[in-house]
Amino acid sequence: MKILYGVVGEGMGHATRSHCIIDHLIKNHELKVVASARAYNYLKRFYSDILEIQGFELKFENNMLDRKSSIAHMAKYLPKKSAKNFLEFTKTSMEFSPDVALSDFDSFAYWYGKFHDIPIISIDNMQIINRCNIELPAKLLKDFLLAKAVVMGKLPGCYHYLITSFFFPEILKENTSLFPPILREEILDATAPQKNHILVYQSSTSNENLLKILKGIDAQFIVYGYNQNKQVGNIVLKKYSENGFIKDLASARGVIANSGFSLIGEALYLKKPYFAIPLQGQFEQTMNGIYLERLGYGEYHMELSSKKINKFIKNIDTYRENLQNFKHDRNKKIYRKLDSLFVEISKK
Repeated sequence: MKILYGVVGEGMGHATRSHCIIDHLIKNHELKVVASARAYNYLKRFYSDILEIQGFELKFENNMLDRKSSIAHMAKYLPKKSAKNFLEFTKTSMEFSPDVALSDFDSFAYWYGKFHDIPIISIDNMQIINRCNIELPAKLLKDFLLAKAVVMGKLPGCYHYLITSFFFPEILKENTSLFPPILREEILDATAPQKNHILVYQSSTSNENLLKILKGIDAQFIVYGYNQNKQVGNIVLKKYSENGFIKDLASARGVIANSGFSLIGEALYLKKPYFAIPLQGQFEQTMNGIYLERLGYGEYHMELSSKKINKFIKNIDTYRENLQNFKHDRNKKIYRKLDSLFVEISKK
């Protein structure tokens, strides 16, 4: 079967998840992979035949989504990027002619499927907002409804929705299935004796307040995100490397980071209690933090403080014990479901 697989460029979780799915699919199918931005740069390391399309970047300032700058960026580059994508759209039709489209929150593959009337399968973690019963505090109702409207409008009318999640709410809509996070082999096979450090990952190299807080806490920290190798008292700063990060994650007592889905899934699989700091303006991250805390796997806070981190460390053994309830199947169930969907589609 010929498959068009589109991967959205924002957030590395889409790319690493898609890498696993692609490796599974290429054993029995012919694939054309299209991706933008960071997803393209990551996936081209593994696949020579990957098409770069044009996506739109989200802009952040001080750990907060800058909606105004994001919209301005989109408006500025929309005509040029749309024209390039249209050319690639036409080229794909003439040279590949897929039988089915897969979309990891990607619009190119979705609209190709709609335009050519072929089945579309959605694989992502975002559709849980639209297709499941999400229970949240009343104060988040407005943010929830806005996020749901965006997600609902992104990929409507797919043949099936495969949703990855570390929590499992009631499914409200047909043609929807829930699965544990899709994890790369490096995480599934990661083993290391537990050490005393807490792994800290943050994305703002100018966040000096973080280091000031950590210096005042009686614990050891390995911090990624400042793009330097340096030790400052109880803090070890490290430049990012994939192997080094996985090793430090596997041996950590716990994790302090934003509440992006990918890292949470990896940490929970490795039984690492998690202190989540949602990016402000990112509803999905707030939702992840709430469910993380609700399940007893860690805590979420909108701001850091030494008091909050000390409380997390005090309760870290309890969170680790709770994490024994987190189960994972090494991606087997979602692979089986995907394979069965292709068999089902081929018989129509």
